[in-house]
Amino acid sequence: MPHLTTRWREQAATTVDRMGLGVPGYAHPLVAPVEWGRLARPGTPLHWVTLNVSNGPGDRPDPHCLEAGGRIRNAGVRVLGRLDMAYGTRSFGELVSDAHRFRDWYRVDGFYLDRCPSGRTELSGVRRVTTTVAGLAEGGGHLVLGHGTHPCPGYAEIADQLVTFSGPWTDYRWSQVAEWTADHPPERFCHLVHGLPRTHLEEAVRIARWQGAGTVFMTDRTADDDPDGQSDPFETLPGCWDEIVSRIGPGVSE
Repeated sequence: MPHLTTRWREQAATTVDRMGLGVPGYAHPLVAPVEWGRLARPGTPLHWVTLNVSNGPGDRPDPHCLEAGGRIRNAGVRVLGRLDMAYGTRSFGELVSDAHRFRDWYRVDGFYLDRCPSGRTELSGVRRVTTTVAGLAEGGGHLVLGHGTHPCPGYAEIADQLVTFSGPWTDYRWSQVAEWTADHPPERFCHLVHGLPRTHLEEAVRIARWQGAGTVFMTDRTADDDPDGQSDPFETLPGCWDEIVSRIGPGVSE
């Protein structure tokens, strides 16, 4: 049986049968105050928001992150702590230690396991991590595996959601969904798309629906927006944020 969580506070902002937004991790609240402020707006169709203090929980509690995360939780949205799996190169002990600090310092509601391995040989190791960290958050927590591609089907049995696409629009518009995903409902999958032209937003939402993704994050930002090419396009607020928010949900036809 897959890892399943209890219903999150009877969420008013969004439900499991409705497409919503998952935020993979904005920059620190001091660097991105506008972004964090927008997330706390009532009625924004958010499924979860990832908290990434300093490539993880950081070395000590950060009051700015605690405050920002608290505003999101008070709005009825899950806050997930980012655990960097580094494609399987980080040790079990390091990951569990990070999870404990996220729980103790920020009272997170689950975890986003970024750069998660996707192969069959790594499955048992990832299962060990998810089984352990699931017990650290309230109600078993909400677990998202950030593969960025389709993993072997067994991963669907050890987490609540899988990120089965993460990349540029130029790849997404021609992407194909793995056949095995049809055996699971849309709320089990998430797509993250960057470099999306505003004129193709509706098309991108339709692709997500056709491919069975219940959670998405779409942005027109790219790494090229930083002169040094080092920025994460998902760390900043999309230039078309309000339009994205207005198009996500049952109002967009399939």
